Amino acid sequence: MAEDRKSFKIKDGSLGEVKIADEVVAIIAGLAATEIEGVSSMAGNITNELVSKLGMKNLSKGVRVDVLDGVVNVDVAINIAYGYSIPDVSAKVQERVKSAIENMTALEVSVVNVRIASVDMGKDK
Repeated sequence: MAEDRKSFKIKDGSLGEVKIADEVVAIIAGLAATEIEGVSSMAGNITNELVSKLGMKNLSKGVRVDVLDGVVNVDVAINIAYGYSIPDVSAKVQERVKSAIENMTALEVSVVNVRIASVDMGKDK
């Protein structure tokens, strides 16, 4: 594992420990956020078509994750499609990101902050 990547222990059992890189948590958050209708893309992210060519690392752009003692604070920056309600889309992003991280990692999510970075005028409702 690269030295510049932080990882967190999520399980310590008789067969050994399970660690998860903070970037994995960020990728989970990014994927969960882009599943919400009205989210055009993650801020600073490339298009999803290029992800398969360039790798999953690019999905963590626009996401900041802080993990302390098994509790996660998440900041996501999204581009919203024009015509969608910012409060409604943001609330759905918060719920989806929290649920995805907790279900996949068993870490507790305490905060999901959403920042609207821009409005995408090219996407129709």
